[in-house]
Amino acid sequence: MSVIKTLMRKAYMQGARYSGLSTLLSPVLRGVGAILMLHHVRPDEDGIGLNKLLHVDPDFLDRLLDDLKSEMRFVSMDEAADRLRRGHFDERFVAVTLDDGYRDNLEHAAPVFRAHDVPYMIYVSPGLVDGEADLWWELLEQIVEANDELAFDTGEGRRVFDCGSDREKHATYAALMEYTRLQIDEDRQRELTRNLCATYGIDRAAHGRASLMDWDELRSLRADPLASVGAHTVGHYQLRRLPAERARDEVARSRDMLAEKLGERPRHFAYPYGDDCAVGAEEVGIVRDLGFETAVTTRHGLLMPGHAEAMQALPRVSVNGHYQQVGYIETMLSGITVPVANGGRTFVTV
Repeated sequence: MSVIKTLMRKAYMQGARYSGLSTLLSPVLRGVGAILMLHHVRPDEDGIGLNKLLHVDPDFLDRLLDDLKSEMRFVSMDEAADRLRRGHFDERFVAVTLDDGYRDNLEHAAPVFRAHDVPYMIYVSPGLVDGEADLWWELLEQIVEANDELAFDTGEGRRVFDCGSDREKHATYAALMEYTRLQIDEDRQRELTRNLCATYGIDRAAHGRASLMDWDELRSLRADPLASVGAHTVGHYQLRRLPAERARDEVARSRDMLAEKLGERPRHFAYPYGDDCAVGAEEVGIVRDLGFETAVTTRHGLLMPGHAEAMQALPRVSVNGHYQQVGYIETMLSGITVPVANGGRTFVTV
């Protein structure tokens, strides 16, 4: 179903772009700016793309920045917040953010940002850096890709997945994502992933060390005047699925741990997963009460003047592996996709 949805979205964007509709409606829909969201930035690797959504090629990022800098002003999250707060909308602006702290951000993305003099914000979960938390969605990807069958006990029976073909692997991975994100709680999700890694011979600690920046690398990144580091909870949890006090502790400790490790208290926050399952009004209140200047979701939307009153619930535009053509991102930034994705609403918040 996700493949069909992606094809439909591409068809809609191409129709809006080539018909001139996106250009016609852009003055009404495009708002005052945008926040771009990325995850992995690295050359394409072998595999069947179970997590293709989270990967873009550095060459695509280079082309995108080159194109957008003629249309919009690139700013840091500090400046984006200041412009919203002061109503400084003389030109459209765009901030660039990357979630999770992958090493490829340092190796492949940072040189592109330096080449274009573009500020960027990386949101980091200290538990991932320390190895106390896992990139569980990537570990499940590895297990599905490496096996023709996957089985586990749910507590109410045994689930068995045939995943010999590429099509079956995609179906299995989609079913696992639904089960782990919606049908069991956060702790059971992590327990299941660790049990599956043990069963299928996946070294989860080695995967984390290979994929994520360590503290020394994050400190070296902080020396880059273009780079900033924000908080992303300690263990990369969906806050809305945690008790309120535990959610507050996740946010507060992530702030304090980053301050201790990097020597500067983060002012900006990103909600892990960031959709309506992961963040609601209560979680926004927690982040606001803990003093974060901004917080970003993954909800698709552009920045409007009214976001000055919703600084801890800012939408973003996903730059991801399904849409690696500059034209798709330009069409999103026209605003034409926002009401379609949000039930007719152009002002997107929690």
